[in-house]
Amino acid sequence: MALRGLAIAALLLVTFSSACYPSFATSNGFIQCLTEHIPSELIFTPGSINFTTMLVSTSKNSNFLTNTTVKPICIVTVKDASHVQAAVVCGRWNGVRLRVRSGGHDYEGLSYRSARAEVFAVVDLANLHTIAVCVPTATAWVDSGATIGQLYHAVAKTSPELGFPAGECPTIGVGGHFRGGGIGMMMRQYGLAVDHIVDAKMVDANGEILDRATMGEDLFWAIRGGAGESFGVVLSWKVKLVKVPSTVTMFRVTRTVEQGAVDIVTKWQDVGPTLPWDMNMMVRVQRQQAMFQALYLGRCDAILPTITSRLPELNATRSDCEEMTWLEAMAVIGNGNTNTTALLDRNVGFNSFFKVKSDYVRRAIDKGVWHKIFNTWFTMNATGWVMLEPHGGVMGTIPTEATPYPHRSGVLYIIQYIVGWSDDDGSASAARNWINNFYDFMAPYVTTSPREAYVNFRDLDIGQNTVVVNDVSTFDSCKMWGEKYFGGNFQRLAMVKGKVDPTDYFWNEQSIPPLLFHATR
Repeated sequence: MALRGLAIAALLLVTFSSACYPSFATSNGFIQCLTEHIPSELIFTPGSINFTTMLVSTSKNSNFLTNTTVKPICIVTVKDASHVQAAVVCGRWNGVRLRVRSGGHDYEGLSYRSARAEVFAVVDLANLHTIAVCVPTATAWVDSGATIGQLYHAVAKTSPELGFPAGECPTIGVGGHFRGGGIGMMMRQYGLAVDHIVDAKMVDANGEILDRATMGEDLFWAIRGGAGESFGVVLSWKVKLVKVPSTVTMFRVTRTVEQGAVDIVTKWQDVGPTLPWDMNMMVRVQRQQAMFQALYLGRCDAILPTITSRLPELNATRSDCEEMTWLEAMAVIGNGNTNTTALLDRNVGFNSFFKVKSDYVRRAIDKGVWHKIFNTWFTMNATGWVMLEPHGGVMGTIPTEATPYPHRSGVLYIIQYIVGWSDDDGSASAARNWINNFYDFMAPYVTTSPREAYVNFRDLDIGQNTVVVNDVSTFDSCKMWGEKYFGGNFQRLAMVKGKVDPTDYFWNEQSIPPLLFHATR
């Protein structure tokens, strides 16, 4: 942090550390406090000429860019840690909560809008995007406002022998991705993104800057996949990088129902999670076809015999393989071509109306059910698609409690349901009905008690926080959604929250509630 930043932070902490925070929201006082400690050109209020432009700058879901959306009273485009500290302390003093946005991919828009009427502000981290790679230690410090694509590019351009296991979409913000675990195409070989975080810097609910040593192991555990925005504002992360070969193989085959897609998908359920760990084959089911896309950390000739023997129904040939660098593969997965420079553009990708839901499968679904899925649900007019991403490999060896992400041993694959629509064709109702009804249909074939879900595929339909006492969420009211995302780890997350943010300052509709224990006489 610059000396100016240190001075500001010290002033704020001295000014407010001995004061009690009020329970009422004072918007004018909050804005005034911000302008005293943050350059005015970094603060955008609804009266600012660029407020709307800034609000939609990285927002990906057009559902939440309407006239009825509950918008923030201001957006603070922070440029250093002291700005974040100022926003937190000014917010606490004036009763204005903060929401944190890094890439704008929150599927329910909770990083920049509220589902209920409330006074809140947005801290936008897009200006915090520094990435520093250290080749000798195979580590990197990456700011939360950088994107996954920018991280991939920085690592590979510094050392082509290094990579990082994270998601497929290059415009996802690092902070948002790490908040929920970070599944991706190398997770079967290396695990989740959060399995490789070794340090972090954050601003807590008191406006103090913490690292791993000062925050303690419980909080460090919680921010790595446990809805990290519930505990503070993570500024940057230190990650351990992984080895990647000079040549990897991308593999893509599409098969229609007439070409045996039902049989292939049915068998893939057992094959995909048990392939060699350095091979990940995901499936996209849409309309009357299934597309099998795979990444293998090696050359085609080394893996093709395994594919043809384990999944002969696919009829894969060498012409289905394309060899390239790891960075080029990340570009193909994210953008459909080998243009690696495009990984640096945080504005490419989807900006549309859509809804997403998720499930986990621990027991293969019968062929008859897949036949019905292809021939009923994917023949309707308002149809979306599903992505099936296999687990297995190293994922099955990592203990459930190692990080807040609990979906480890025994998981065959995760399902992501996606449906989109246009604003002007009246299709929203039909699209929402399709995904909701399809989700209901799948209930007997996926996990139960709880019906597991992935927190980064956020879905408010599975439950929302209930605030009943002093504007604080209750643990019991949050268990409905919390245990679906975090299983048995949810209670530990709530206990950590109770220690570091007992007044529930960092709140949203699916933030971790504080679980408080009071001594009894």
